[in-house]
Amino acid sequence: MEITLGEDGSDGIPAYLFKAVKNNNGAGILLLSDIFGFEDSFTRDFAYRVACNGYNVLVPDLFRGDPWRKDRPSSTFEQWISSHYPERMAKDIAISEKWMVDEYLAAGISKKLGIIGFCFGGGRVIEVLAKDQGAHFGVGVSFYGTRIDPSLGPKIKAPVLFISGDEDPLCQVSVLEDLHKGIEGSKVVIFKGRGHGFAHRPQSPEEDKDAEQAFLIMRNWLCDELVVNK
Repeated sequence: MEITLGEDGSDGIPAYLFKAVKNNNGAGILLLSDIFGFEDSFTRDFAYRVACNGYNVLVPDLFRGDPWRKDRPSSTFEQWISSHYPERMAKDIAISEKWMVDEYLAAGISKKLGIIGFCFGGGRVIEVLAKDQGAHFGVGVSFYGTRIDPSLGPKIKAPVLFISGDEDPLCQVSVLEDLHKGIEGSKVVIFKGRGHGFAHRPQSPEEDKDAEQAFLIMRNWLCDELVVNK
């Protein structure tokens, strides 16, 4: 269902909440989209699948109605991304986090939240967890995160699952390995021959197979950290 986070009126943050379809385990998960935004069908399909496994998934509009569009010239990408100020985006993510804390943690439904991100959102997962330092988030999943700051690793107190492909030019395996070394309990899973975006927007039968495997790995990771250990 569509909701608005934060202030009422024009400054509220649009978001979509996928409530657990069945076997609600009470855990809340914040999902940060790729550059195509919270209305993208691949992102919503993935969020729905997570909800089908018992989680309540919140997907905020990180780009405030202006996601990247495939019909835009690639030469304008940096200009577009720079128009979405990191400070504004960090504030919106913090508001989304507070909503989930009030909705799930304060109500005693769950002890910790989870966070998942794809591509651009996967990079923001690292920033969020470094700032949180284990206060609210008990687990993270970063799918082929971009624009990652490896120096943030030692500040992260929650275990993180990194999933990527070894042919992804936007997410270097060496960067993930460096991060992994600094985060206790983290795990890196690399799919051979896979490029960017394969896990949530597969483009071939072969990618479909690996996407399904990646989802199962993530599902078990979330269950172990948010459900079994809660």
